[in-house]
Amino acid sequence: MSDNQLGFTPNEMMTIAASRALGNDDVCFVGIGAPSAACNVARLTHAPDITLIYESGTIGTAPEVLPLSIGDGELCETAVTTVAVPEMFRYWLQGGRISIGFLGAAQLDKFGNINTTVIGDYFHPKTRLPGGGGAPEIATSSKEVYITMAQSKRGMVEKIDFFTSFGHGEGGDHRQRLGIDTAGPTLLITDLAIWKPDPATKEFTVVSLHPGVTRQQVQESCGWIVRFAEALDETPAPSELELKTLRDLQARTKAAHEGTGKGKAA
Repeated sequence: MSDNQLGFTPNEMMTIAASRALGNDDVCFVGIGAPSAACNVARLTHAPDITLIYESGTIGTAPEVLPLSIGDGELCETAVTTVAVPEMFRYWLQGGRISIGFLGAAQLDKFGNINTTVIGDYFHPKTRLPGGGGAPEIATSSKEVYITMAQSKRGMVEKIDFFTSFGHGEGGDHRQRLGIDTAGPTLLITDLAIWKPDPATKEFTVVSLHPGVTRQQVQESCGWIVRFAEALDETPAPSELELKTLRDLQARTKAAHEGTGKGKAA
């Protein structure tokens, strides 16, 4: 499945599919990377009134280029307002004002538990990762959590090496038993498929395959036995507007980060 065959790449399909899950009324706590791209494509297309919040305290931000980190000046420059980080977490996030927490993952298990801390043994790691940052709080305090990541057996594993952000724990009612009253991960968007948790077990189940993707491809790039919905959909291909918006955003970002000027939004 290549860009030449279908007119778009798997990563473009993932980002656009993720953007479609967001609406005008959402207040979204945005993770850096793929979640940020998806949220800003939504803002620039079908959800112009969405409120994007980043961990550094920027509220209602509307960046022309994708930020390198939560401390990127682009976020503060384009925000409606910027508040102190303690206020962001205590009043906005823990106060129940965030409808969607949008996160990425280095490792993910079938119950939506996330590892962004370390690969391998904690004290003798193969790879040290950036860490949790605010993601553990986002995962428990946002009303819902969306996750986006490219599929691989290294990333989608039976058991994560380190428990950074709580998804559905051991499955079932584990969140409720721990006194966590938010919904947790309700959507996983990968470069191959869209997944939703089973209502009872909370195990992620494939509900839609992206165009040209087979069940076998999904299974071959996943470290657990994949469950597929009985009524399996096909994700609508990106529209011309969605693709142009994403590609223009990425081009502006590339130019800005290379120091050649960020240009203007289309």
